[in-house]
Amino acid sequence: MRKFGTLMTVIALFISMQGFSQKIGFKISGRVIGSSKQNIESATASLLRTKDSSLLKTSLTNADGVFIFENLAAGDYMVSVSASGHATVFSHSITVNESLTEVSLPDFELSVISKDLQGVVVQGKKPFIEQKMDKMVVNVDALLTNAGSSALEVLEKSPGITIDKDGAISLKGKQQVLVMMDGRPTYLGPNELANLLRSMPASSIDQIEIMTNPSAKYDAAGNSGVINIKTKKNKQKGFNGSVTLNYGQGVYWRTNDNFNLNYRTGKVNIFANGGYSKWNGFQNLEIERKFKDQSTGDLTAILESDSRMRNKSDNYTLKLGADYYLNNKTTLGFVSSGFINPEEMTSQNTSYLKNALAITDSIVTAESYNSNKWKNGSLNLNLRHQFDSTGRELTVDLDYVTYKATSEQQFINTTFSNKWVPQNIEELRGDLPVNIDIYSAKADYTQNIGKIKMETGVKTSYVETDNSAFYYNQSSNGEAPDYSKTNRFLYKENINAVYVSFNKQIKKFGIQAGLRYEHTYIRGLQYGNPVNDDSSFTRSYGNLFPTVYVTYQANKDNQWGLNYGRRIDRPAYQDLNPFLFFLDKYTYQSGNPFIRPQFSDNIELSHTYKGFLTTTLNYSYTTDFQTETFEQEQLSNGKESYATIVRQGNIGQRHSGGVAVSAQVPVKKWWTAILYTNLNYSKFTGELNEERINVEATNLMVNVNNQFKFKKGWSAEISGWYRTKGVEGQIMINPMGQLSAAVSKNILKDKGTLKLNVRDILYTQQVSGNINFQSTEAYFNNARDSRVATFTFVYRFGKPIKGTKARKSGGAGDEQSRVKVGNNN
Repeated sequence: MRKFGTLMTVIALFISMQGFSQKIGFKISGRVIGSSKQNIESATASLLRTKDSSLLKTSLTNADGVFIFENLAAGDYMVSVSASGHATVFSHSITVNESLTEVSLPDFELSVISKDLQGVVVQGKKPFIEQKMDKMVVNVDALLTNAGSSALEVLEKSPGITIDKDGAISLKGKQQVLVMMDGRPTYLGPNELANLLRSMPASSIDQIEIMTNPSAKYDAAGNSGVINIKTKKNKQKGFNGSVTLNYGQGVYWRTNDNFNLNYRTGKVNIFANGGYSKWNGFQNLEIERKFKDQSTGDLTAILESDSRMRNKSDNYTLKLGADYYLNNKTTLGFVSSGFINPEEMTSQNTSYLKNALAITDSIVTAESYNSNKWKNGSLNLNLRHQFDSTGRELTVDLDYVTYKATSEQQFINTTFSNKWVPQNIEELRGDLPVNIDIYSAKADYTQNIGKIKMETGVKTSYVETDNSAFYYNQSSNGEAPDYSKTNRFLYKENINAVYVSFNKQIKKFGIQAGLRYEHTYIRGLQYGNPVNDDSSFTRSYGNLFPTVYVTYQANKDNQWGLNYGRRIDRPAYQDLNPFLFFLDKYTYQSGNPFIRPQFSDNIELSHTYKGFLTTTLNYSYTTDFQTETFEQEQLSNGKESYATIVRQGNIGQRHSGGVAVSAQVPVKKWWTAILYTNLNYSKFTGELNEERINVEATNLMVNVNNQFKFKKGWSAEISGWYRTKGVEGQIMINPMGQLSAAVSKNILKDKGTLKLNVRDILYTQQVSGNINFQSTEAYFNNARDSRVATFTFVYRFGKPIKGTKARKSGGAGDEQSRVKVGNNN
């Protein structure tokens, strides 16, 4: 077939030279760059026939990384690019004809692969970590211990990411991370996001992109950066797919099952994935609060609480999408997805109120039942149009996302004497519906101006949330509304943005600079009731967010990078709701309508040695730092009660600096060690509730992963992480860690894989710490069902056409990659 293709090309050229009427002389060109955007000289570009992947021509790139195929006949082609020490990438199918005589392909970005590591990693398998100029990419399937895990557990094992006691996510020791799904914000609060990620199976995730300083193309939200979770989407030609089944057993059983399907032929690519997960677990929370006299500091009372919580949840997900290639210039696509997540939680709490001598005065038991159901639906329409062969390109995304939730709560509080004699019973029922609607539109335009690549774009988003909390006191006479707790909060937000960025390679230097402007308008309305009046607030502000990246390829072994960016974190809509939400008799949650957005300036210096060892120095300065705050409830007589109010607030400034080191070390041909460590120092200064805050702490995070490859399809993994004592605003967190192990065997002629995985073997992933606020000291310990053994079976099927691998993204961001041919979504 190869000889036949070459012969036909020669005949076509001969006919053209003789002046026959058949049109010949079409051209395909492109540029090859490295992960730091430097040009790669002498890379091999191969021209393939799309129909059968037969080789037609080869070409070597010049000093500018450019290759050209000229004098081509009309037809469908593909291009593959390879270079020594780099992974091979493929283009999408290219059509040249009378209407398009020249095609300039998007840049081919090659990733470095260690030669020793190539002998360890199975052919075609991606490494666990890929380091790029503006982000770190984590390939989820590269770790065996991710089998049977949830998305939240996968994030917890990813380099630089930590999960706190409530499921909130931090990056390199800093909170307020913007978490995106397939390049789109979730618009969920920390608790709702944690629940979503906890119910999302790891087998549905392709990659996790970690960006501490995202480019101007991305939303400016997220002071510590952006985490983009890219779900799986296959674009290989033909029909193919996979099915994943697993069973996990801790104290309680759980499962995460899903399927991935893809069919591509001609101009149409159709994909679908879905799944079902069942999560059973428990949470044991112990809290001791010591109350002191404000003037003397003497101990006045002690409150000891012991909560036993049982959680159950089901999650049903479905995602459908299609891409239609109108021609070689224009692609249309849509993605529709949704989930249904019913969950139940029961809690038994016993609280002992003691005097200063630790003698029990009274006892309160609290029984609660929560039944929640989240429903989500989203639709994305996208367009990609390439104007000509010079690199001019337009992408457009239109999105609609909706969340609807119902929550039914039941509380029974019983007060006893110190002799367990019942004294009072309080029963409360709650009904808390939530409706969230998000509309978003964005357009991005790319053009090469000489040797400078320019990107510009606009985005507008509108969010409307409607949160209600209806509470009813219950007694033998029936139930009556509790207007002291009942409320309804309507929140509207509109953000308009515009950006521009420029990218240029100057010999060994790569320079990228961008500027983004965002204008925010918000309006909150607290509806009144017979006891409380209406209240509302509005805000309008605009801000500039510059970003700068500089890379320097000193030689083949050493690469340097320096970047700076400014970020913003706006309060979550529920954090602005001023009303109290009932958690238990001694704990309330409240919003804060006066909370201000926080701004951060981040700078990083990085060095990569031989493509396997990366060292990063980082510093961040944040103003109006937002964090979870704690204060004692003030009674009408001016005295403090024993109840604690938890709300988001601004506490002042934060200085944060650190050093991170990551390496992929081929210890033996059959053993690869992946090491990551991050040393972070944080200092918080400011004022809260008329108290001066001056807290500092140094935290060390170590993540080690050992991968083993044996004969006959066997592989294994031993991994773990450890975090020393650290500070999160007012909270001091004690050291914690996790050890996991897994073994895997390929079966059924490599179409199937069996995996056995055990997480948190030593049961050390328990969160404990202390909080000091006003005249109160609190100590807590939180244990959950984290030690789990999981058995997983994966089966892959279908016969994709040889050679039609998905082309890697050029690092332009996930929003654009959703509409590019060959990129995962």
